[in-house]
Amino acid sequence: MDLDEFIIIYMFFLINVINVIIDQPGFIGFNIIRMKKIPIIIDCDPGHDDAIALAVACASEKLDIRAVTVVAGNQTLEKTLRNAKKILNFIGKRPLLAAGADKPMFRELQTAPDFHGESGLDGPVIPDPADYKEEAVPAWDLIRRIAAESPEPLTLVPTGPLTNIGILFTAYPEVKGRIAGISLMGGSLFAGGNRTSAAEFNILVDPEAAGIVFSSGVPITMCGLDVTNKAFILPEEVETLRSTGRVGRFLAELIDFYSDIHLKQGFKGAALHDPCAVLALTAPELFQTGHFHVDIETEGRLTLGMTLADLRPWTGAGANVTACLDIDRNAFIRVLHDASASYGW
Repeated sequence: MDLDEFIIIYMFFLINVINVIIDQPGFIGFNIIRMKKIPIIIDCDPGHDDAIALAVACASEKLDIRAVTVVAGNQTLEKTLRNAKKILNFIGKRPLLAAGADKPMFRELQTAPDFHGESGLDGPVIPDPADYKEEAVPAWDLIRRIAAESPEPLTLVPTGPLTNIGILFTAYPEVKGRIAGISLMGGSLFAGGNRTSAAEFNILVDPEAAGIVFSSGVPITMCGLDVTNKAFILPEEVETLRSTGRVGRFLAELIDFYSDIHLKQGFKGAALHDPCAVLALTAPELFQTGHFHVDIETEGRLTLGMTLADLRPWTGAGANVTACLDIDRNAFIRVLHDASASYGW
């Protein structure tokens, strides 16, 4: 074999490998290094930062979004379901969609109109797609069905109160064996609360559901306020986002509304909490983490909803949480810009 023949054969092999990696047809594939997508279900309460999380997730080549389920939290279930439909339709993605709980498992619902407005998605105006229908079954039944039918375990990505997941694990405890892990936005270990001095909003809304999830034995990656308060976007970075295309403009208009209260509270920019739960899966290199045993306070008068880490090494309490504690913020913003640009103009 002379050099020219070797180069031709090598280039043919290389092209095949590249096409296999990006999953493109057209060549005879060597099915040896195909990139495996992570099968996920996103459980959310849109919500401005939920919308950004959905856009980032749907742009990722690393994720296989099997469904989106919706829970009451940032606003009522009627509003968060409508918002999910509007967001997904606008970005051009229509995964299976199901409505879940309209209130916490054992409490009355708290919402956050001070952060997200009366609609839960105040700011930009986008169409309400009348033809995008949710499934006829509740969220926990849809998750159970998809988990049972999936050849590989699912990862759950909750970015709202954990009511749907708490009901799922209570009604169908066997499903936990079909869940590879949970990457959630919620809680705070060392940064204090945001809704009370002790508690982050998602956990405070349904602490009993959070207790069920945190004690489930399913591996948990927790993106709490320790890291998400550091995942802020500066005004000039919002303008760059706005210039990336129609989805970027939509996200920037969401942040225009959402950043107002953050700036009044002394933040440098809007904290983009929920995208962290997605990026902990797709870009774990952005984060610094630690392992902790975390319990949920369900009774305290001042500490209800607190995510309490046991820092005593002599107790023997095993870690049930991998907590994200720090983030490469500049890289985080680059990923956000790239994700929005991927949708085009």
